[in-house]
Amino acid sequence: MTIERIVFIGGPGTGKTTLINALAARGYNVFEEISRQVTKAAQEEGVSQLFLTEPLLFSQKLLEGRVNQFNAAAENSKNLVLYDRGIPDVLAYMDYAGQTYPQSFVEACKKHRYDRVFMLPPWEEIHEEDNERYEDFATATALHDFLVKTYTYYGYAPINVPRCPVAQRIDFIETQLKR
Repeated sequence: MTIERIVFIGGPGTGKTTLINALAARGYNVFEEISRQVTKAAQEEGVSQLFLTEPLLFSQKLLEGRVNQFNAAAENSKNLVLYDRGIPDVLAYMDYAGQTYPQSFVEACKKHRYDRVFMLPPWEEIHEEDNERYEDFATATALHDFLVKTYTYYGYAPINVPRCPVAQRIDFIETQLKR
């Protein structure tokens, strides 16, 4: 069975998780964003924002988790898998922060390929900050630009999801998936 891997990307606060949760409620097989899990685990150990204090360690944990998600998709019974963020996101965030990373990060992007990428644009009206999301809207917009640059560099052509209610976003995505 061939698995079609669809990744949803965008800066913080663009509605990715809300959209992924709505798609999961419709029966789609989804892999949730893991950065909140990594951040919460670090906070439980007394580190408020691991990405800010140890960006390479944080990114290594994310990369490992996302590669595990990618590989775990082969064990599912459906031929369509949706991801809330992908492996190249790790490099985009590191580039944004001006950090270096090992060649293994690049190799992971080359080896683990997604079939389609849906990009959710910055949307100030829905952007919120919380305990795990510290980025303000300007930072979210800058991260968006790095995500576009990184995914384009790795040969993807992100499909822009319109700013509209979740149900309409799902309709748009389902229409694109039928193509």
